Amino acid sequence: MESEVNVQQMFRELTGYEKRQVGLGINGIPASPMQIVNAHIVREETAYMRDYVLNEKGDIQELWFNSINKN
Repeated sequence: MESEVNVQQMFRELTGYEKRQVGLGINGIPASPMQIVNAHIVREETAYMRDYVLNEKGDIQELWFNSINKN
């Protein structure tokens, strides 16, 4: 399970992206910062890889979390 400090940091980070209108999602489904954090908290044998989608200026336009199997 994630430490409380890591969870809080991740939530603040994702909320910041959301405020900048960066699209967020997990496993191909749009998601809120809280939904993404909750998925990280309850994961067991799953890790999540970040996939940053940039616009033509190189700014982050979308941030997706894709599950990967640790085995």
